[in-house]
Amino acid sequence: METILSVNQLTKKFGYLTAVKDLSFTIEKGNVYGILGPNGSGKSTTLGIVLNVVNRTSGSFTWFNGNTSTHEALKRVGAIIERPNFYPYMSAIQNLKLVCKIKDVSEDKIQEKLELVGLWERRQSKFKTYSLGMKQRLAIASALLNDPEILILDEPTNGLDPQGIHQIREIIKRIASQGTTILLASHLLDEVEKVCTHVVILRKGEKLYSGKVDGMMASHGFFELKADNNEILKGLLKEHNGFSEVKEESGLIIAFPKEEMSAKDLNKFLYEKGLVLSHLQKKKESLEEQFLTITERQTV
Repeated sequence: METILSVNQLTKKFGYLTAVKDLSFTIEKGNVYGILGPNGSGKSTTLGIVLNVVNRTSGSFTWFNGNTSTHEALKRVGAIIERPNFYPYMSAIQNLKLVCKIKDVSEDKIQEKLELVGLWERRQSKFKTYSLGMKQRLAIASALLNDPEILILDEPTNGLDPQGIHQIREIIKRIASQGTTILLASHLLDEVEKVCTHVVILRKGEKLYSGKVDGMMASHGFFELKADNNEILKGLLKEHNGFSEVKEESGLIIAFPKEEMSAKDLNKFLYEKGLVLSHLQKKKESLEEQFLTITERQTV
């Protein structure tokens, strides 16, 4: 698989503050990556470095398997790392024509990109009449005019209402479905869970995790169980030795398996021990639960 971006031991210091520390990760073609972390975790600084607008202190990064200079590579990148900045008294189409001149690309793609972000009907409206969500969608259209191989977005839904958030997320999925690689920074777990295939988790500039969203902890999920006698049930689960943790919450027994286990096999084990369950359900841990586990595990 083609490597779009490789980051190797990247570090950025602002005086005494280390914003990014020994950060390494790889972006492969055709995926949607999320850089996830709270404000101040180094997300925007990292994006600024790879886009050549922030100077790194140490470490390195290469674009497109390292076969091209950063200056040439960035011609194949679309990015929005600041608030949309267009001329307020010009229409959407006038603003995009100006962007085409600046980027030295053809105006042929303007209609296609405005249709993609749902703004073709409002192409003659002045930018100042746009809502915040529409402004963000126009910025995405602008970033796509050169048909980039990767689109980079910094907090793309920040400040938007629920409808605006939904629209941006649907557009991101649509762009990804057409084969464009996407890298977005977000502090919203929900955003990463709904949009991204891969995630890099940062805290105070350091990487805590990098990999697929689905396999964040190689999690085997957990079981919710209930029986007439929960004390006997807890004892049998602990006797099983296949669980890393067994606890009781609101009358339900929660059991976390150490390895993959089916509800059918667990039910059979308990039945053979003489226990009949009144409730058994296998659930997958949410990204939030996995995120909290990872960050708690890394807390000193």
